[in-house]
Amino acid sequence: MLRRDLMRAGAAAALLPGLRHLAFAAEPGGAGDTLVVIFQRGGCDGLSLVAPTDDPNYVADRAPDLRVRADGPRPGRPLRQSFAPAVDFRLHPEAAPLADLYESGQLAFVHAAGLENGTRSHFVAQDLMERGLAGAGGGKAVTDGWLTRLLAGRPSVLPAVATTPAIPQSLAFHADSLAIPNLRGGLGLPGGPQARDVLTALYAAGGDPFSRAARHTLRDLAAIDARLPRGPDGKVLPYVPERNAAYETTETGRALQTVAELLKMDIGLSVACVDIGGWDHHEQMGGRFATLAGQFARGLAAFWNDTARYHDRLTVVVMTEFGRRLRTNKSNGTDHGHGGVMMALGGKVNGGGIYGRWPGLASGRLDNGVDLAVTTDYRAVLAEILAARLNAAALLPRIFPGYVPGRPLGLVRA
Repeated sequence: MLRRDLMRAGAAAALLPGLRHLAFAAEPGGAGDTLVVIFQRGGCDGLSLVAPTDDPNYVADRAPDLRVRADGPRPGRPLRQSFAPAVDFRLHPEAAPLADLYESGQLAFVHAAGLENGTRSHFVAQDLMERGLAGAGGGKAVTDGWLTRLLAGRPSVLPAVATTPAIPQSLAFHADSLAIPNLRGGLGLPGGPQARDVLTALYAAGGDPFSRAARHTLRDLAAIDARLPRGPDGKVLPYVPERNAAYETTETGRALQTVAELLKMDIGLSVACVDIGGWDHHEQMGGRFATLAGQFARGLAAFWNDTARYHDRLTVVVMTEFGRRLRTNKSNGTDHGHGGVMMALGGKVNGGGIYGRWPGLASGRLDNGVDLAVTTDYRAVLAEILAARLNAAALLPRIFPGYVPGRPLGLVRA
């Protein structure tokens, strides 16, 4: 159950069976890096986002309207890179705002990255990645999320927030997280001050975990709500981004605006989880991918512009459960693939480059003869960021059970 569900219910008896799923925020305050984890759910096509435009196999196996081109009316943005110098990698034309971040040296891509397990199941792949695992073997006892284990190892746990209606699996069983989809109407309780007073009295003296959690919930919701600017009528004023940043009323725009608002409250935000769905393009992929990629790129660019004064202690990592097939299917879409693209954005990211190892798209190089192979374990990207930016090198064996880090990619600096 969610923290806000507790407030809506107003009765402990109905909630006791779901107590272990409640998420509550920690004491406000603290400093240090903030990690924003964006999950592109559905399987984002890395071969459309960062496309090898002149690869002969890409040209032969992709329908013309599903390819990024180097010429014509809508060419992709070229990406200077030493990742595979002989290949002309270009960013999808609708994702042009990402090219500006890339060229400024703050955004990096990791191509052919993902889960080495090889599953093509959304549920299995997302579950494994959110638990920080590579395969089911040996992971059955791991029920919490990789971010939960990261935060549990910190001497002073700072708030973790998800902009989704439910806490994601990556924060499962973390007792100090808030689910806040948006702040437009404030964080007042359903029922108003009367409900607040009743709940405050109800849980004022209890020493059990449920009562303590309820008190923390009331306290933290009130603390955040109190930081929201209000007009003379008591209503929350519209958020005004900095540097003329403009958030669209899309899933990406709304979620990243919420993170920006919380970040600027200086409440010690340590982790923020953002979900962007809709990447499962089995049919008519050309227009649908272009629309979603444009919304995503503009939203991320707006967020980065809006949070400029936090850049040196802000790192954004973007991941997806898998990429898409190289070959176009009969519905002018692509089916579940394997290797995808991850991103890292931050003031301490060594941007302006593509990282990893390019396996190529020749049939003998494809995974199972059909998919871009994974050459960089997704945990290598996460582990490097956690070690360099969140001082968590000693915790990596616990955060990612069974994973042994190799040579760093050079993606970020301390």
